[in-house]
Amino acid sequence: MKNIKFTKEKFALSVVLVISAILNFANLSIEGYGNEYYAAGVKSMLMNFKNFFFVSSDPGGFASIDKPPLGFWIQTISAKIFGFKGWSILLPQALAGVISVGLLYYIVKRSFGKTAAFISALCLAITPVFVADSRNNTIDNLLVMTLLFACMFLSKAAEKGRFKYLLISLVLVGVGFNIKMLQAYMIIPAIYITYLISSAVPVKKRLKHLVVSTIVLAVVSLSWAVVVDLVPAQNRPFVESSTNNTVMELIFGHNGLERLSSTNGGMGGGMGRGNGNAQGEARGKWQQGQMQGFENGSTSGSASGAVSKNGNASEKRGIQGFGGAGGPGGANGLSGNFGGQTAAGITRLFSKNILSDQIVWFLPLSILGFIAAAIVEKLRFPFDNKRKLDLILWILWLVPEFIYFSYTKGLFHQYYLTMMAPPIAALSGIGLTSMWKLYKEGSIKKWLLPGSLILEGLLDLLMLSYFKTTIPSVIKGIIIAAVVLCFASSVLLIIYRIMKRESLNQGKNINFAKVLASLAFIGILITPAIGSSAAVTHGVNGSMPAAGLELLSSSGSGSDMMRSRGNSSLNSGNKKLIEFLDSHVKNEKYALVVSSSNTGGSIILESGKSVMPLGGFSGSDKILSLSEFKQLVKKGEIRYVLTGGMGRNSDDIMSWVQKNGKAVPESQWKNTTSNNQQNKNGNGTVQSSETNEFGGMEMNSQALYDLQGTVK
Repeated sequence: MKNIKFTKEKFALSVVLVISAILNFANLSIEGYGNEYYAAGVKSMLMNFKNFFFVSSDPGGFASIDKPPLGFWIQTISAKIFGFKGWSILLPQALAGVISVGLLYYIVKRSFGKTAAFISALCLAITPVFVADSRNNTIDNLLVMTLLFACMFLSKAAEKGRFKYLLISLVLVGVGFNIKMLQAYMIIPAIYITYLISSAVPVKKRLKHLVVSTIVLAVVSLSWAVVVDLVPAQNRPFVESSTNNTVMELIFGHNGLERLSSTNGGMGGGMGRGNGNAQGEARGKWQQGQMQGFENGSTSGSASGAVSKNGNASEKRGIQGFGGAGGPGGANGLSGNFGGQTAAGITRLFSKNILSDQIVWFLPLSILGFIAAAIVEKLRFPFDNKRKLDLILWILWLVPEFIYFSYTKGLFHQYYLTMMAPPIAALSGIGLTSMWKLYKEGSIKKWLLPGSLILEGLLDLLMLSYFKTTIPSVIKGIIIAAVVLCFASSVLLIIYRIMKRESLNQGKNINFAKVLASLAFIGILITPAIGSSAAVTHGVNGSMPAAGLELLSSSGSGSDMMRSRGNSSLNSGNKKLIEFLDSHVKNEKYALVVSSSNTGGSIILESGKSVMPLGGFSGSDKILSLSEFKQLVKKGEIRYVLTGGMGRNSDDIMSWVQKNGKAVPESQWKNTTSNNQQNKNGNGTVQSSETNEFGGMEMNSQALYDLQGTVK
């Protein structure tokens, strides 16, 4: 203990880690169970090892979560240790967020020093989307942490030409693949090119290292998928969101090509997949129409969105699952439900949509920072030191992802943007310290520092303009004051540098300039910090986590509907249904059949009952044929079916149920006063809609049917 010294550096790092921990952990219980689909899967996985290994989305092992296992294994282990609670399944992500901040500090410090490391870690800690993902059970920040570990080893491998470090790096990417599949490979260009251009070992040796490591990467990446696909289909859950019940198709289909392009605006492509035929595409367009109805708050036509008894539900608070306060179609007019539904282009991440205030805060600084660092480090061949190599690593992580998120028309959600947070933060820290060197030295390059800070201040004003009518006046005043601080300090930096033509290397000259630069930097930190802090008091949307200024909207947080389903009461509308099932279900394997995993998630969480998601995640999977369904009814494994919801690929089964089953009176299982929202369709008739985790409202009115005795 005597050898441990609490230095200024350790104090600074501790401050950043404490800030990250507060943003990630404070008031975490406000998030409830986060994404109910994933949370229901974790509860199902706790029930037996088979469900655990195959990441079953339901207790009966009927279908699996449409993601690889590792992230949910970690959540399940946490729930096993601490008990199944909301915070216990959110804990791994919150920890991953803090660890990622510490990792980024270490990686940047190793090459660029403690000042750059401190700035980088601080920028990452307060990036809104990074905080939102850390407070949710989506697994993206577990992936970010894993990839940062991979970067740490890659940096050492490129610097020293050490094969074992390269191997470890790509093994970790393979581990990341088993967290979020092909999303982990977005860092592959950065890893391969950085190692390939390194001059530490001869080029032939580098190529040999990469070939061998790539084979290992493939083995690690596909290990679980191959094992699952080798297991006979009848002995495991159906692979949700696949067209042929294999993980390999899921990898290259729903979690692969659909992320690159989609004719249905992102969501429609994922939901209307069917079996890859024209009928599936038509269903996708139908469902996209439903989503657009919600986005536009429309009541016209059969594909219109449902409107609440309060008038326009989407304008009132944003549809649950489609954004936060003022989310898509909401009071702030933010466009798009999903990334692929926002206008593609170089300005996508800066324009008024659901993506903008999640990630862009330090993006201009990172780009200009890279330019400054490239000038300082004389970035050209040979790449023979760790500074040059790390610069290549960070910029090759950032640029492909910026292009992807700016131009793709495929399926992605705003919380995926957390993948951009580490390289943006790293280049911001590296860039500011490099700009400072150029500022001290003189020449025209000295204006990069104040120019970048002013540009960041303008960006803050742009983001404020999107929310100027909806956020509290006090918050608006703080942001304006912060921007004024940034502008004033930056202008003084310019004036001071004009007055002091000589180099600023020592004494009062340099100290005064440092104070000005520090004040300007503090000015650009305040607004994203406010946006991140909003998550602590307002919570994030369970299915579409996002922080930022949108959470402070006066129209209320779009996550309120989700957070009302906390640990004590997920959905009061389920209570009477669960009581009915308690008293009527005897020996059936499945207590209830529903259209999709999203419809059944809250029932599983609240009761632990075996609920069959007939159409998988979004109801678009064709898992059972009508004859197979009838056989399960005949064998006594199925009795009660809840029709309605978002499912479309099991229409033949649901039609048969409605025609042959006995409708259970709503008074026996449904609390019609507390759970229904009355909605008028295009013809003026009244239709009931249920809230669900994914879409915010069920598209069809629900009814419970008893199938006892229908098949003999």
